[in-house]
Amino acid sequence: MLISDLVKQIEDWLHKLVKDTAVKGFVLGLSGGIDSAVAAALCRNVCPKTTLGIIMPCYSHSEDEEHAELLAKAIDIEYTTVRLEKPFDEMVQLLTGAAYDPGKKDMAIANLKPRLRMATLYYFAAQRHSLVVGTGNRSERTVGYFTKHGDGGVDLLPLANLVKKQVVEMARLLDIPAAIIDKPPSAGLWEGQTDENEMGISYEELDKYILTGQADDRVRKIVDDLAMKNLHKKQLPAIPPL
Repeated sequence: MLISDLVKQIEDWLHKLVKDTAVKGFVLGLSGGIDSAVAAALCRNVCPKTTLGIIMPCYSHSEDEEHAELLAKAIDIEYTTVRLEKPFDEMVQLLTGAAYDPGKKDMAIANLKPRLRMATLYYFAAQRHSLVVGTGNRSERTVGYFTKHGDGGVDLLPLANLVKKQVVEMARLLDIPAAIIDKPPSAGLWEGQTDENEMGISYEELDKYILTGQADDRVRKIVDDLAMKNLHKKQLPAIPPL
């Protein structure tokens, strides 16, 4: 299917969602990355006056904030910046009894960032009678590469059926700035962190396995192991069969 056809399908779905739920618009986080850029552009095309982008720095790379602002201005959406370093510092101090150490790659601590962002997005969504838009794609969801009740805590996922390659193609069609398209994908959990380094495979390898079932043994094992390990992220809370 042509990327232009996929864009139309997603936008038609968004239009219907707005109508069926009687909301006024969309709220989403702008990370400075390609997924949030594409999701924001799609939402802008459906609700041009009521799509709000939230930039939420939390010990983030300065380039991410710059790219997020660049995106918001390029696609002409309303945006605001909420700095989360202070509440994050207070949470870390409360939970660990020590100050945050940016050099320490502690996932339990790092995941506080997307969970604080989730709470921020839902505040603005409630204020504006809007839906919180997630930016996860099919590649990330296949291996569970998202934070439970963090960037996974959303109302809708317009990119959930697109692998990373399709997101990149859609970004070009939607005129997303090249600086955003070309940067290495990162969840921004710590300095220098990238998606591919953390997963141990490239998006090209992951996308090929998802779309064709073809991969070498190393890639196949990594994907299958991650998918099984993170299966709980895609399920509702367990309930006993009484």
